[in-house]
Amino acid sequence: MVDFHTTQGGKVGIADEPIAALRAALRGSLLMPGDAGYDVSRTLWNGMVDRRPAAIVRAAGAADVMQAVDFARTHQLLLAVKGGGHNIAGKAACDGGLMIDLSAMKSVRVDPAAKLARVEPGALLSDFDRETQAFGLSTPTGINSTTGMAGLTLGGGFGWQSRKRGLTIDNLNAVDVVLASGEFVQASATKNADLFWAVRGGGGNFGVVTSFEYRLHPLGPEVLAGLVVYPLEQARQVFEGYRNFAAAASDEMTTWMVLRKAPPLPFLPPEVHGKEVVVVAFCWIGEPGRGEELARPLRSFGTPAGAHVGPMPFAAWQTAFDPLLQPGARNYWKSHDFVALTGDVERILCEAITRLPSDECEAFIGQLGGQINRTGVGDTAYPHRDAEFVVNVHTRWRDAADDRKCIDWARALFDALTPHATGGVYVNFMPEDEMQRVAAGAYGPNYTRLAALKAKYDPANLFSQNQNIRPQA
Repeated sequence: MVDFHTTQGGKVGIADEPIAALRAALRGSLLMPGDAGYDVSRTLWNGMVDRRPAAIVRAAGAADVMQAVDFARTHQLLLAVKGGGHNIAGKAACDGGLMIDLSAMKSVRVDPAAKLARVEPGALLSDFDRETQAFGLSTPTGINSTTGMAGLTLGGGFGWQSRKRGLTIDNLNAVDVVLASGEFVQASATKNADLFWAVRGGGGNFGVVTSFEYRLHPLGPEVLAGLVVYPLEQARQVFEGYRNFAAAASDEMTTWMVLRKAPPLPFLPPEVHGKEVVVVAFCWIGEPGRGEELARPLRSFGTPAGAHVGPMPFAAWQTAFDPLLQPGARNYWKSHDFVALTGDVERILCEAITRLPSDECEAFIGQLGGQINRTGVGDTAYPHRDAEFVVNVHTRWRDAADDRKCIDWARALFDALTPHATGGVYVNFMPEDEMQRVAAGAYGPNYTRLAALKAKYDPANLFSQNQNIRPQA
């Protein structure tokens, strides 16, 4: 007999026979506490999350997912779904419930002639980049190679290519989905179109996606990219230069800013290490010959402490921030969308960076706009088609004793920025304690339609371990 937590908050004991039947039906494996691989499977990127499922289905394919969903629905079990396990909220694992671990499903199959890729939900950005860049192709994804393709896509997905080519979901052709009923369906613009609309930004609320089909575009394999690092004392002129540059930039150019203490990068003088800095990161995906000239102003916002700029493989640039985002640290995020970076936003950010609660904390500004905002608010579940920038307050630390001071710092900075923000938030940047922002903040005008579709596809809210959209009554 194994005790499980239920969707209603209670417990249910399941006899050994049904559990043995589930194990026998799987091509993958069923892991229980104490089994080899159990702890690896349940471990997530955010070190603050330490949950112990009663059982884990480590799926080998869609058939295993169907078996696991049927088992969870039949017994009304609390159910969590893990793709890459990178999400800040840590909803991919649950205490006492059933966890579906998709991380072994990593296939990336590229059709270079049709410029399409079929990707399984356990694939990371690094897996995707490795396969697509072999053919000089890609699609817009994120900026950290250890991010999971599934979670990134289901929330929207943006990065260095998005100003030219839109969000990840804007380049999604079709998905295979296991519904709460256990049924396997396909969704696209012409098949189950309402479901296809919902999964493009609606997260894991509507089913378990077992395959994604993306449109691909020529890219690289080399791009012009790099970092220009300025002392924080020059922040005012850097912000002014950045605002002007971003406003005039073509869609092929994307620039982000990071405010933090300087890591010991080899191109920075030792005396800069550990000092507060403003980092301008950029990627040019246009015609290579024009990039050097167009990027030159990024080095003239002030007097750089150091710079590392040049042609590099796009797949390598995608790993540039990996050392700062390794799994296992304790992480807490707060995020806002912005139409403009005003002087007040600049002042608030710069003041906060002088009071960093740990050496790994930062605030970053991601540039949006361009092609992202040429799609209608109601065309996908992701609604934030007016945002030009996103600011993510990223606290990161190692010792649990520092939880309070780090979280308080993030919340204080978030609160100070609130009057200057749109009220919108990217769902993938929301921590676990922000359920009150799901309706108005994450989905806004699209929430009512999402709640109605949730009632259609998951009326019992089996898929509740996410930034949850509750079924419309």
